[in-house]
Amino acid sequence: MALLMREALGESLRRARVAQSRTLRDVSNSASVSLGYLSEVERGRKEASSELLASICDALEVELATVLREVSDTLSGDVAVTAVSPRIADDTKIVIPAPKSPVLSAA
Repeated sequence: MALLMREALGESLRRARVAQSRTLRDVSNSASVSLGYLSEVERGRKEASSELLASICDALEVELATVLREVSDTLSGDVAVTAVSPRIADDTKIVIPAPKSPVLSAA
């Protein structure tokens, strides 16, 4: 049986939410969508309108186009499915700490 678009879309949204360690309740509140409806969308049981989908993506801080691209790739079987990356502000700086020097013991 072929994967339906609503199922691939729900999987993509769920992966994005889980990758952020967020609950359904948190995202449903941020997106102004009922908890039950968001759950149904994530399970691929409900078709989300474009407005609802945009609201969920905003709450997850992921680009709608990125989610739709992932869904398209999933449906075509072109690429392995990965978590959708959240938007990162242009002025965000990533700090990587220097490696710790080895502790030398007194011999």
